[in-house]
Amino acid sequence: MSRRHEIKFRAVTAVQRWVVNPVSRRLPFQVLIETTGRTSGLPRRTPVGGRRVGQELWIVSEYGEKSHYVRNIQADPKVRVRVGGRWHHGTAHLLHQDDPRVRLRSLPRMNSLAVRAVGTNLLTVRVDLDLSD
Repeated sequence: MSRRHEIKFRAVTAVQRWVVNPVSRRLPFQVLIETTGRTSGLPRRTPVGGRRVGQELWIVSEYGEKSHYVRNIQADPKVRVRVGGRWHHGTAHLLHQDDPRVRLRSLPRMNSLAVRAVGTNLLTVRVDLDLSD
């Protein structure tokens, strides 16, 4: 990652961590992904701009494998997601072969614009949902 991208990453993630995410997590319509902390073992909830299609939830991570929730998925792909106000268990998959820019066209517009604007290493994430919850 270039120095410019590193500075951008640190600035954006600080604003997200301390301002945007605490507010977003409280919004009932916000899609959340709950991973297990790879070091702490504690549940970690992150607002994401995903869209459910059938039994799958599609997300694009703006910082790819540098995103903490993606690193948690690499350690343990079992997740929970809140979609439409309901929690579901699922298994997350990192899709390096998927084109995240094309994928963003099918995801919520405002989030996709933000991901394109600040993202430096886009990565598609698919969560296979267990809808029997």
